[in-house]
Amino acid sequence: MTELIPVFDGHNDVLLRLYQSGGVNFEKRFIEGWPGGHLDLPRARQGGFAGGMFAIFPPPVEKPGADQDAPPSLAREAALSSTLAMASILLRLERSSEGALAVCRSAGEIRAAMERGALAAVFHVEGVEAIDTDLALLDVLHAAGLRSLGIVWSRPNAFGHGVPFRFPSTPDIGPGLTDAGKALVRACNRLGILVDLSHLNEAGFRDVAAITEAPLVATHSNIHAICEHSRNLTAWQLGAIRESGGMVGLNFAAGFLRPDGRMNADTGLDVMVRHLDAMLEALGEDGVGLGSDFDGAVIPSVIGDVTGLPRLLGALADRGYGRELIEKIAWRNWLRVLELTIG
Repeated sequence: MTELIPVFDGHNDVLLRLYQSGGVNFEKRFIEGWPGGHLDLPRARQGGFAGGMFAIFPPPVEKPGADQDAPPSLAREAALSSTLAMASILLRLERSSEGALAVCRSAGEIRAAMERGALAAVFHVEGVEAIDTDLALLDVLHAAGLRSLGIVWSRPNAFGHGVPFRFPSTPDIGPGLTDAGKALVRACNRLGILVDLSHLNEAGFRDVAAITEAPLVATHSNIHAICEHSRNLTAWQLGAIRESGGMVGLNFAAGFLRPDGRMNADTGLDVMVRHLDAMLEALGEDGVGLGSDFDGAVIPSVIGDVTGLPRLLGALADRGYGRELIEKIAWRNWLRVLELTIG
């Protein structure tokens, strides 16, 4: 494929990378490009990366111990500090980019940004430890541009329980949403905030499915039948997503792709295509997208960074996917679902 097909991506962690890099000049690093990692503006343009969910993830204060699958719960004070700092980085990127990056608050704004060649960034929070159970901060973050959130990362909080990083394992681990979590889902529906099911355990998934009025979405998850990781989706979860008119973004993390569950960058395009084949069978052509996890995971070396996206789309063409289907997977399905969730 010689012509770049634009990609709108369900998940990246570049804001965390910028936050943890320390010092100043966050804007300069991203806008002018900086070594390492997976994503910056020059490389995004080179790879056809047109936008996506820019995640704010409050990092663990403690690293997991040898007998732990995930860090312990995070105190709200620590989460609040890092969440606000990364929100500030995103807003500063927009302000400093001279129109090259836009924080988009609707599907229409995403389309407009893509049409004028600006990077379309959707403000997403992964793990809502910073939000109080009265949901006052939710209103403030929504006013600042928040349009997507994952209730949990892979640790418990006041709203629900995540799945640990465990292989092999099912996502049927732990209890469902708390009363505060159920109230959060209802508030997201009212405000037009997408609720991301990636990282949520099975009981919490069932609770969201029973409450929400919006399509079910997992922004960066894969097929459990291929890779039996607790982070991946089982057949009934995929069925519920399809029935709701929702979608799933393919996670590029090697450990969620490989049948052996290893975080090994020596992972081929064939296993990525295998997951996409299975997603299409389970979800239909309108239910499949990409959710790379750039800057948040071990990515197959054949992709490398955002500049490797055309290689994946080329592999789909070689597999016999037509242009219309590739465009749906690359960006059109995300725009459809976002129009139904955030407006």
